[in-house]
Amino acid sequence: MAKKSLQLGRAVEWPHTPEEAQLDRVPNPQKGTDYLVRFTVPEFTSLCPVTGQPDFAHLMIDYAPGAWLLESKSLKLYIASFRNHGAFHEDCTVMIGKRIASEIKPKWLRIGGYWYPRGGIPIDVFWQTGRVPKGLWVPEQGVAPYRGRG
Repeated sequence: MAKKSLQLGRAVEWPHTPEEAQLDRVPNPQKGTDYLVRFTVPEFTSLCPVTGQPDFAHLMIDYAPGAWLLESKSLKLYIASFRNHGAFHEDCTVMIGKRIASEIKPKWLRIGGYWYPRGGIPIDVFWQTGRVPKGLWVPEQGVAPYRGRG
């Protein structure tokens, strides 16, 4: 099956599921340089697969590009496809990390899923592809642990 053309620069339909969402990649003009790219997703939404209630998270996606960059419009569409998707916090976080890693084949990738509390318990989920490339500056994700009112 031939890959669809890039979604950048044209109107596209919103994907209904993460599986049908297309993640696009573009050539990395700095592929000989190790550097970090960070995507911050402060309003991620999915559904609890048991109750159907909405779940909310702050996602931080860091990666060291190889030959490819992740095209941001396609990431926005992919992230939006989770709004009506039922999956546990752990599944959503790891699924997103694995899908991005599979599509762009970065030198390194990590995702932090900082989920807002439901039932009084926040859940933080972390996944990465392996070791950080030597000499790569990787700042902290900067998302404070959930403290509630205390």
